[in-house]
Amino acid sequence: MTGTGRTTITGLRGAFLSEGFFILGTVPLETITSVAEMKRWAKLHSAAGKSIGLVPTMGYLHEGHVSLMRRGRRENDLLAASIFVNPTQFGPSEDLSTYPRDLEADSLKCASVGVDALFMPEPGDVYGPGFQTYVDVLEVSEPLCGASRPGHFRGVATVVLKLINTVAPTNIYFGMKDFQQLQVINTMVRDLDVDVNVVPCPTVREADGLAMSSRNSYLSPDERRQAVCLHHALHEAKKLFDAGERSPERYLRVMADRITREPAAQPDYVSLVHPETLRSLEEVDDSALAALAVRVGRTRLIDNMVFHRNNPANKPV
Repeated sequence: MTGTGRTTITGLRGAFLSEGFFILGTVPLETITSVAEMKRWAKLHSAAGKSIGLVPTMGYLHEGHVSLMRRGRRENDLLAASIFVNPTQFGPSEDLSTYPRDLEADSLKCASVGVDALFMPEPGDVYGPGFQTYVDVLEVSEPLCGASRPGHFRGVATVVLKLINTVAPTNIYFGMKDFQQLQVINTMVRDLDVDVNVVPCPTVREADGLAMSSRNSYLSPDERRQAVCLHHALHEAKKLFDAGERSPERYLRVMADRITREPAAQPDYVSLVHPETLRSLEEVDDSALAALAVRVGRTRLIDNMVFHRNNPANKPV
């Protein structure tokens, strides 16, 4: 222990050979549990002119998270990651108490890719006594997940702004699987003149196309097999886009039909929206976002794909 709220451990860089790493030696990883100590760490290195990258997570790390950390490691002098299961973004009937956690494995993964500081605060330190200030990003928070998870993005925007204020990152990294979250953060940063660069990173997928998610661990083997229907539905939409289809109703029907072929899959929403405003399209023109939320058994999964006609490759995300 090097001070209140700070622990220094030595982790193996590249220990996870099955995930494509190589053993290169050891790297020190500071685990910081205090907001005040995290601020001191950030101020010390910022004053020295160091750039800081931040990867915010809720833990139970998978290759999607690790890919963000690898990029942050390449692009910054120092890399911080946070693990915080944020209570303000969960509804009363959601999985806050059962959200998967494995802090020991998460710490080793962070060490393996060269994270310098792992910030793991307690809820009572993030939201102190009498806490009553929240960030509401209005229009882009309302559709899609905002409609079915009221208050979710209020909690997301609030905790992300608090993390930015605490860590003072130069760059902050988010995966595009949570596309609406990315747009909420982009809007908040723009509107509140937050001095940080938001870096979107491609969705990382399993071999069969299922988007990586910590909640995939909830799926039974049969549900896991059926869950790939989200990816298949998005590719059906991409075929329509490539063929020049302009009717949103056609996209919605094709995606819904593919999802409901699976007995365990029940759509929460199937949408085709503008990728910036997230408003429903009346006609498909040069760009579109196909977005899905589907319950497979009891597990709610999300996925999306962005289409652009001015992108010759039209590569899905």
